[in-house]
Amino acid sequence: MFQLIYNNRVFTGAERVDSPSEEKPGFLQEALSFCNAWIAGRQEFDQQTSGSTGTPKIIKISREAMIASAEATGKFFQTNSETTLLCCLNPAYIAGKMMLVRAMVWNCPIILEEPTSNPLRDLDANLSPDFLALVPLQMEAILSNENSLAKIKAINNTILGGAPVGFALKEKLIENEIKAYQTFGMTETVSHIALGKLDKNPLTYETLPGVQIGTDERGCLNILSPMSGPNPIQTNDIVEILDRNRFIWKGRADFVINSGGVKLHPEQLESKAEKIIKAIFPEARYFYIGKTHPKLGEMLTLWIENEGHSEMQKGRLEELLNLNFHPYERPKEINFSSKFVETPSGKINKLASAQ
Repeated sequence: MFQLIYNNRVFTGAERVDSPSEEKPGFLQEALSFCNAWIAGRQEFDQQTSGSTGTPKIIKISREAMIASAEATGKFFQTNSETTLLCCLNPAYIAGKMMLVRAMVWNCPIILEEPTSNPLRDLDANLSPDFLALVPLQMEAILSNENSLAKIKAINNTILGGAPVGFALKEKLIENEIKAYQTFGMTETVSHIALGKLDKNPLTYETLPGVQIGTDERGCLNILSPMSGPNPIQTNDIVEILDRNRFIWKGRADFVINSGGVKLHPEQLESKAEKIIKAIFPEARYFYIGKTHPKLGEMLTLWIENEGHSEMQKGRLEELLNLNFHPYERPKEINFSSKFVETPSGKINKLASAQ
């Protein structure tokens, strides 16, 4: 049976979120407001896109599409009414909303936790969720805490989205034998349409039941699915399709760098360079992006979020990148920023940060 559990309190059916006699945190109000509208039968919901590849915008998502997404995920993971979910993502965004929808469609209980860096740290030991959605930064914090590490190991299935899972995090997941999947999707596809198991094999995405995939002349993925409506969605994601249900993601077409006729995928370079960059700047975020060049057309540049770096650190990084990468994969510039610009959902806005 559907129940929303927060702070040892169970919410069922419609709950007032504007009661003057009770103060509720914003994420709880957002969750209850959405659940109320869903239970009342609302057929369409406004949702803001993340803004990771352009200006954030409001789109309308149908109830039918949300149900289709929840049902497809349920079939993939073989869930039932006995499955217990844990939502620790902001219900204002599609990933958090879809956790609530899954609980209502699957007719099962869902635990609501504040969307903090380590949402498992204060989770009641008596609560034992089966299905969890996180962003990679939350997983990093969970794995670094002995108490929360034990809790994540007991969860049957964890999905990770919002940002790519880096090499180091993937290694930790494998080392701790945590069953986790990287999601592939966007707001327009109502959360994910494919999942990639995070194990020793190269990351390969498997589509959810009912999803059809293809590519355009650029090699960019197009999607036809019950969760995204009757018309195909054309993405800017360059992929290699292995068969009707599996594909490998290479990067975004709008971030591809054409340097002297060589096409570079920044996302692939970021993954390959992670171990080297983190060895010198352990806590720093970073990204590759193209910059206009008079002869090459574009040149590869690396941006690192760090304050107070030394020339020795920069020199060591250049040395290691030169030793481990082909000449055309080496950044022509390494730039530093004290703080990256972020999208409303917390992703790095690469274009704004580089400007």
